[in-house]
Amino acid sequence: MARYLRSRTRYHGVLNAPQRAFLRSIGFKDEDFSKPYIAIAVAWSEAGPCNYHTLKLSEYIKDAIVSAGGSSTAFPTMVIYDNIAMGSEGMRYSLVSRELIADSIEAQFNAHYYDALVALGSCDKTTPGMLMAMARLNVPSIYVYGGSAEPGFYRGEKVTIESIHTAIGAYLRGALSKEDIEELERVVHPTVGACAGMFTANTMASIAEALGMSLPGSSTPAATSMKRIHYAIESGRAVLNLLETGIKARDILTYSAFRNAATVLLAIGGSTNAILHLLAIAYEAKVKFTLSDIEELTGKVPLIARLSPASEYVMTDLDSIGGIPLIMKKLLEAGLLEKEAITVTGKTIEENLKDYRFPNIINQNIVRDIGNPFKKYSGIIVLRGSLAPRGAVVKVAATEKLVFRGPARVFNSEEEAFKAIESNSIEEGDVVIIRYEGPKGGPGMPEMLRVTSAIVGSGLNNVALVTDGRFSGATKGLMIGHVAPEAFVGGPIAVVEDYDEILIDIPSRKLDILVPEQEISERLKRWRPIEPRYREGLLSKYASLVSQADEGAVTRTHS
Repeated sequence: MARYLRSRTRYHGVLNAPQRAFLRSIGFKDEDFSKPYIAIAVAWSEAGPCNYHTLKLSEYIKDAIVSAGGSSTAFPTMVIYDNIAMGSEGMRYSLVSRELIADSIEAQFNAHYYDALVALGSCDKTTPGMLMAMARLNVPSIYVYGGSAEPGFYRGEKVTIESIHTAIGAYLRGALSKEDIEELERVVHPTVGACAGMFTANTMASIAEALGMSLPGSSTPAATSMKRIHYAIESGRAVLNLLETGIKARDILTYSAFRNAATVLLAIGGSTNAILHLLAIAYEAKVKFTLSDIEELTGKVPLIARLSPASEYVMTDLDSIGGIPLIMKKLLEAGLLEKEAITVTGKTIEENLKDYRFPNIINQNIVRDIGNPFKKYSGIIVLRGSLAPRGAVVKVAATEKLVFRGPARVFNSEEEAFKAIESNSIEEGDVVIIRYEGPKGGPGMPEMLRVTSAIVGSGLNNVALVTDGRFSGATKGLMIGHVAPEAFVGGPIAVVEDYDEILIDIPSRKLDILVPEQEISERLKRWRPIEPRYREGLLSKYASLVSQADEGAVTRTHS
């Protein structure tokens, strides 16, 4: 087994008898103290469906570890369910929970002297939070995804949780009845597991696999699939192999790995939240991987997959035709992946995919070849300009509008904007500006699926939205987020006025206020900071420590 086990410093010798006594009381025997001690961090909660099943799944991981010669105990991490918090003050805690998950794993892992880590999660912030913890701890580690829900069906059409959000917009304009909403509500998310489309949870699961931190093929099966048990067992075995070979998290989380993950993200048109999370994981891994690195890749990587919200296809559909290995094999053969990047199998990306054979499936319109992409440009584009000097992001996989110019309609909160949509105050051609919702100003960059879905569902087909907040992976339409610097710290978005002309030019990668530079400068000189929303508690603490969106919105105690 491994040359060094740090657990021995806590559980061997006469002086550590009190520590062994505690573990004996939960079933440990003499022989267990000489085995590698593996932590299983489980994101589990009954507050929603995404992680409802993970506690049971963790038992298969533990049994596999024990069968392979290790000892293991599990501990929980917190969960925030974005779909429940959406459109409320609760959403301000969502991104904050990513940091809490990473912090709680660090604390529990180090306090109890584990040797290696298996992390199991199944929603938006659990995956990045757990990967951040792995990067920070730098021990042999593997991530296991709990899987997505199966799609629902409504009047013969496939539906996901996004469908009910959009339906609310249709209800507000009188296109759907209360009874229609109630009928849809009952079928839209029929099983346990994360949201079914290529929203943030499934995007981050794909990212974990592309980074090399999850077993190949493990990100796409449904939570209800027997494949989940298979991958749980194999991951338990794999972590002991990592311990034996001495492969630690940062051996995998290299610059090459982050390029591979960003490449897969851009090719599948995943959630824009993944940009924040990749930057945050890189920060913890001490890898200099920036928004500019992602920006450079957007000029090389075409969009070759289309899944919900960009189409009707969901994660289980992708699984049925080959999963993320199908995407990665196509990218590898096109020379778009760093083939020597090591993974949790102990092999390189190239070695993992060597024997992969493309499935003989015809007439599928989910994944295309590199030479025949859905779009010749990436599914996510980074924009810069006088409105976003340090960058902003847009998910072009979910919009056909590439150039837009219109008058600004300015709101200082998501709630103000929603009320304007609800009262039919937004008109076709408007550019909705929502500010003071950034990492510090929000605080926590709340997602705005309630607003974006209301715009789409209300039939406003020629409206754009720009914010220093962020979006759900289920968002579609011309929605631009992560504007940096944010309004709260005096970014140019803070001085946009009603009816200023805004230019969005995706082919030119531009996001501009069409106001003379001198006028913008004068406005910024007159600008004064607003009062923080919170003066105490967790959100106040978070706001004092968090960085800007282009830096991953990570919390840090020093610059």
